[in-house]
Amino acid sequence: MSQENLTTNEALEKLKELAKGIDFAFLSTNLGAKAAHAIPMSTKKVDEEGNIWFLSNKNSEHNKHIAEQGIAQLYYCKPNAMEFLTVFGQGAISTERAIIDELYSKSDDNWFDGKDDPNITALKITPQDAHYWEPKSSALVSLMKMGIGFITGEKQELGKEGEIKV
Repeated sequence: MSQENLTTNEALEKLKELAKGIDFAFLSTNLGAKAAHAIPMSTKKVDEEGNIWFLSNKNSEHNKHIAEQGIAQLYYCKPNAMEFLTVFGQGAISTERAIIDELYSKSDDNWFDGKDDPNITALKITPQDAHYWEPKSSALVSLMKMGIGFITGEKQELGKEGEIKV
């Protein structure tokens, strides 16, 4: 893997590309505990500052942990494309109607009683540290390179990874 650290606009675009392209992340909270709390969440938006937004129930364990500790870790994984992203950041809970209205879609009716559900909140994760891994070629080409490396014993250039500084 080659190292390619990204900053400013390039970093923001990579963060948006991966978070929206992968969509589902494990949101991990209660990070200081022996067993952190983790739950799959669908990314609703990555805004112009790089904040990652989700919808959540105000009575959930992860909302409780974010209210208490103010931090969260996100794990994005798209193994069939060999794309991965981790994000550590500050967590904040919002009940602002304009934000909830913007993020809400019909599919959210599976978890809420409409966008006016009194239990709905928006979670904002502001990245402090992010790291990505992705292939330089398609997943098929990367798998072929791994096979060549296994057979020949020669290291193959499979992709790139790096820090994202937003």
